[in-house]
Amino acid sequence: MRLITEQENRIMLPAIIDIEASGFGRYSYPIEVGIVMPDKKSFCNIICPPDEWTYWDKSAEAVHGITRELLLDKGKSPNEVADKLNQLLQGTKIYTDAWSHDISWIGKLYDLTDIPQLFSLDSLRGLMTEQQAALWHPTKEQVIAELHLVRHRASTDAFILQETFRRTAQICAED
Repeated sequence: MRLITEQENRIMLPAIIDIEASGFGRYSYPIEVGIVMPDKKSFCNIICPPDEWTYWDKSAEAVHGITRELLLDKGKSPNEVADKLNQLLQGTKIYTDAWSHDISWIGKLYDLTDIPQLFSLDSLRGLMTEQQAALWHPTKEQVIAELHLVRHRASTDAFILQETFRRTAQICAED
């Protein structure tokens, strides 16, 4: 196990959210929410879709590997997931690499439940320098390869994003 250097320790890590969905487009909805906090604690839940959430894209299922049957059998209720997210994130800003999709899916979750959303989402790109952005894709591929993270799931993806952010910030700090 590698020790974290003092410089790495000074990099402020953002809270990251990733959402897997039933597909893309107007009728899609969130099926899994994963977060990684600045202290690297994580949370992940699959969501049992209510009866009115029926859209299902088999190609999206092929990517994330979550079946509708799994959601119906093991998923948490939308109210439970919305409440838990509020407990964990109240008053904070959490970052995503797919803001336009994730904001609509989180909105769909909170609209369904009539629970007020107590946190905000912002684009991870807004935290990055141009140098970090230029390093992003090759660094992300390196993170995935080094950590053998092949599972395309929300909490794993959130961890990959946070670690990629840390590494690109570290490289920029060293320059």
